[in-house]
Amino acid sequence: MTYLLGLRMRDRDVLVVGGGRVAQRRVPVLLEAGARITLISPEVSPALEDLAAAGRITWLRRAWRAGDVSGPEAPAFWLVHAATDDPGINAEVSEEAEGARVWCVRADDRHTSSAWTPAGGSANGITVGVLASGDPRRAAGLRDAITEGLADGTLDARRGRERLRGVALVGGGPGDPGLITVRGRQLLAQADVVVVDRLAPTSLLDGLPSDVEIVDAAKIPYGRSMPQEAINEVLVERAGRGLFVVRLKGGDSFLFGRGGEEAAACAAAGIPVTVVPGVTSALAAPAAAGVPATHRGVAQDIHIVSAHVAPDDPRSTVDWAGLARAHGTVVALMGVERIEAVTEALIAHGRSEDTPVAVVQEATLPGQRTVTGTLADIAATVRSAGVRPPAVVIIGEVVKTARDLDILHTGAQYEPERLATGRDLP
Repeated sequence: MTYLLGLRMRDRDVLVVGGGRVAQRRVPVLLEAGARITLISPEVSPALEDLAAAGRITWLRRAWRAGDVSGPEAPAFWLVHAATDDPGINAEVSEEAEGARVWCVRADDRHTSSAWTPAGGSANGITVGVLASGDPRRAAGLRDAITEGLADGTLDARRGRERLRGVALVGGGPGDPGLITVRGRQLLAQADVVVVDRLAPTSLLDGLPSDVEIVDAAKIPYGRSMPQEAINEVLVERAGRGLFVVRLKGGDSFLFGRGGEEAAACAAAGIPVTVVPGVTSALAAPAAAGVPATHRGVAQDIHIVSAHVAPDDPRSTVDWAGLARAHGTVVALMGVERIEAVTEALIAHGRSEDTPVAVVQEATLPGQRTVTGTLADIAATVRSAGVRPPAVVIIGEVVKTARDLDILHTGAQYEPERLATGRDLP
């Protein structure tokens, strides 16, 4: 039998003997727990060497010596990890730790180890540790099942003593529900109220408990929409009642998502705000279509702009003349309705009519498709193809690069289920 215990390691000394794969896995976890780490090994992996160079660990660049655990020059270690590839050295380390009454995790022999490291993970503020009689594969499988259940709400973690308060601005990603961040999924599972956008991964809502209030804050282009002021009022009012509110958006809240306005409204009302970044469609759409937004020797800069208002509109703050002079990639969001004005402005300011353009509709969703052309003809192509929002416009030589590399996807190529299972991969 084992006795599970949560160790609070902040500012406590830990010795790691060995600098290979096992140490590389365990050192970052110990650092996250706040431990002070001394690592003894003649050689270490590049990642561990980088930690030592940054001063995050103390690396003694030599072989293990008797007395390193309990000798007069050694710190008062609370925990030891014997992680070399030499069983004899690991045995010596373990024996000295045992004599000093210091717990020792021996990586190569669980039967002689005085302590085991559980398969650990966290979700929704809960730390999970699983021991399976020292069987790491079995423990990891159980750990994954539990943390995934906590993250997606299958295991209800909302009934803790300290429930979350305030508002979380969660970027839901470009559309595919699998592209929301782990943190975003965790907070969504704990929500009392979800205020959701049209472009958010709304299929995730079906997995929430039935008592979660869903507020539809959709903004349909040139159609029905919930005013931003009303959205702000909902966030403040629900959070003011002590409920935990998740504002679920498509893309990233702070990139053309008006997240700054919502955060400011909450701050003015004294409501705490958590911001969870999301994968923006400005980068996800090119990637999903096989277009590298930057490419060595082709484009070293990328400009993300909103075409919500036309280039000649007094409200536009975009330097279209500067974009025309630049040679990098231009990614325009909300640009389908005004693609004629966008292309005409770039050409008028000197960008070549032959500049390649790709327009990606419904990126990362089953209906994804891509149409291509040049600044001179892409507007006509978009209209004849019936392209509609949401769509992302990509302008620059990287579109030609994708075609030359034969990685440009012009059909419904983004298939997350196929990619996840590995079936029929090229």
